[in-house]
Order: sequence, then structure tokens, then C-alpha cells
Amino acid sequence: MNPHSDPGTALPIDETLQRQRLSQQIDNAFFAEPLFDALPDVVFFVKDAQGRYVVVNQTLVRRCGLKQKSALLGRTAAQVFPGAFGSRYQEQDRQVLADGSEIRDQLELHLYPNRDPGWCLTHKTALRDKQDNIVGLAGISRDLAMPDNAHPVYGRIAAAAHFIQVHYGQTIQLADLARISNLSASQIERYFDKIFSLSPRQMIIKTRLDAASKMLAEENGVGGVNSVTEIAIACGYHDHSAFTRQFKATVGMTPSAYRAMQKNL
Repeated sequence: MNPHSDPGTALPIDETLQRQRLSQQIDNAFFAEPLFDALPDVVFFVKDAQGRYVVVNQTLVRRCGLKQKSALLGRTAAQVFPGAFGSRYQEQDRQVLADGSEIRDQLELHLYPNRDPGWCLTHKTALRDKQDNIVGLAGISRDLAMPDNAHPVYGRIAAAAHFIQVHYGQTIQLADLARISNLSASQIERYFDKIFSLSPRQMIIKTRLDAASKMLAEENGVGGVNSVTEIAIACGYHDHSAFTRQFKATVGMTPSAYRAMQKNL
């Protein structure tokens, strides 16, 4: 896609100075950069604490309709992508950089340089220095291949996945996802497997346990939720023992043991 603003308006950046300012975690990304250049269906990037591109792969350069990586360095998503696309990507960046939130398997629409729409799964994670300060973020977006990338089913599945990510603390039935996506239960099952390699039930479990793991790792809890029982309820488990069984079966240890391990790290 074409940049939203003229390259001349990019924020000034000295790549060498930028590397010196960022932590070792970000600097290590330059080692991986050539590997990601070889993946035509994966966008890879690292951004600094202001959300400006520091490392990009050739796939991202081509998606933006550019020729050189230097045309992206020092610019934010809002300066690169048009309209609502840039605003949405930059809001994601702000969220990750503000509190270290992790964006996992976010199904979203993007545009190719020829303006054809396509779908991808995006993952963004905060990068921290030795003092645990957030110094930037790293992310990838992996293309999802289908015979027809413009097929409206992607938008419907995205709505169902978003519902799970927002309402994982509630009881979620397959019928709820079918209603939201306007698809049959069998279609929901089939497309979830095709896109995420997970069934809807597996995604619900994954989302709940991701949230539970984060809560257990926080010394003072998250949002006032602290005890294992409170965390179980917050993550949609109204039976403490059921939560413990599923957590142990998936993670390999009980919630209490996981919390103890995190404290000792």
C-alpha cells in the first residue's frame, strides 16, 4: 500500500544512534532481520518506544509500495498506512508500549500494494531492558492464504475471534459465535481450524489461560484480581478445581506452582 504521508515528512533518525539508545533485545533483532527477509508471507518489524520503525523486513517494504527499508525507518504506522489502517495499527502500538500488553493472533485485514485486500494474523510484544522498562516492541503479521482472500468469511471469523478475546470471562457457546458470525456451527469449526489451526473451544481455552497466566505472574494481581479463585472466576471458570485441572493439563503445573515459579524468576 502507498504511504500515508510523504517520505520527506518522516521523523529524522540516525540508525546508528537509534541502535545505541535501544536495549540489547532490540539490537538483537538486526541479527534476525535477514532471516525474515526470506519470508514473503510474513511481515516483521521492531519499533522504538515512540512507535517508530527501527527494523523492518523486505516484505513490509513491498507491502507499503516502497523500494528501500530506509523509507520506513523513523516513521510511525499512522505515517505509513492510509486512514483507518494506520490509526488501528498505531493504537495497537500505544497499547503494547503503555502497559506491556501482548497482542496475539489478532485477525485483521490489510491491503496489498495493488489495493487487493488480504487477511493476516498479527502478534505484537513489548521489548524490555534489564531494568524491565519497555523500550520498544516487536511484531510479525502472517498472511492467511485462501482461494479468495476477499471472501467475507474472514470478517465474520474475525468478529467471532474478537468476541472470544473480549468476553473470555463469560460462558461462550458455539451458538453465540455462530450468531455473531452469521455462520453455521460446522462452518465456524471449519474456518477456525483453517485460519487458526484451533477449534473454537481450543481458542477459548487458550485465551482464558493466556489471561490467567498473566494474572498469576503479576505480584499484585491485575485489576484487583489476585487469588487463584478470583483469577479462575475472572477467566470464566466458576469451578476452582476445573480451572486447576485444565491449567495443569495445558501448562504442566498448577496455577499456584506457576505463580511460585514466576516469583522466583
